[in-house]
Amino acid sequence: MKRTSPDRVRLVDVATAADVTKSIASRVLNGDPTVAVRPETRRRILRVAHDLGYEPHAGARALANSRTMALALIAPSTDNPPYITIARGAYRRAGEHGYLALLAEDFEEQPAGNSLVDGRRVDGLLMGSAVPGHPLVAHLRETAFPHVFVNRAVPGSNRNITMNVGRAGELAVEHLTDLGHRRIAHLAGPADVEQNSDRLTTLERAIRARDLPVIPPINGDFTEATGFACAPALLAAEPTAIFTSSPGQAIGVIRYLTDAGIPVPEAVSIIAYGDFPAAGFTVPSITTVALPLLELGAAAVDELVAQLDGEPPRDLVIPDEPRLHPRQSTAPAPTRPTLPL
Repeated sequence: MKRTSPDRVRLVDVATAADVTKSIASRVLNGDPTVAVRPETRRRILRVAHDLGYEPHAGARALANSRTMALALIAPSTDNPPYITIARGAYRRAGEHGYLALLAEDFEEQPAGNSLVDGRRVDGLLMGSAVPGHPLVAHLRETAFPHVFVNRAVPGSNRNITMNVGRAGELAVEHLTDLGHRRIAHLAGPADVEQNSDRLTTLERAIRARDLPVIPPINGDFTEATGFACAPALLAAEPTAIFTSSPGQAIGVIRYLTDAGIPVPEAVSIIAYGDFPAAGFTVPSITTVALPLLELGAAAVDELVAQLDGEPPRDLVIPDEPRLHPRQSTAPAPTRPTLPL
């Protein structure tokens, strides 16, 4: 099937003869380690290219093999404190690998990742915004663009970089029950984020293991306004302690309790999932379960760079454990109800 025509064989000729798309043919011929094709398809493309006498344009090959040496972290919001910390860990580790790490916010009406992927403006994505049905998830799968999911888990993706979030809930319950609390309310995160579901399951398991009543959680976003708005519903369950899913929620709950004349922690203890520098300087200072977010960002970059170097993607739960930081917002449970009727 050797081609004898003096005309230059084009990439599209190879793709047509091998019955694949031009993109797949290009990536196979340029040795892209991330292209997802069967071995027999790869062999067919290489055989057709040889038989046709295909010679890639030198400039095009150089462009195809070039890297931007930049990675992008797609965050659900750039004012989300955990993702700022993850981004800091990613930025530092990316620099150690010779890459630049960028932070982009994911707008629902204009997903940030699409232009980065389609324009090959970065070499890979650290995807922190991955709620079920997110359009970029399917796009990444179709294009086989190098990526990992960080602090989010997409079932079946085999590229989830996560923490032991369940341990954080266990630490919170251990701390509160050691203080004598038996009614623990929980202000959870958004219901459509899988990580929150996993944390809820573990939290309820820890509560049941101590023969404590399970109070149905309340869902909301991670902001101070949500903590303030949800506080009345949380208090309706007559808890002696409240576990929030973010320091921001804790600040909102404490503000509501303070305005209502309910002392923290004398009447109600507050503990937050996640730590931030100001937690030690609020009044009262907030007890938190600190998460290994810097380590998570660094591990996500390591896994993404490994993909770019030809390693297969994998799921990874980092070994670093959450840490309890006891502060003024938690105290022994009151011996009798102290909430206003």
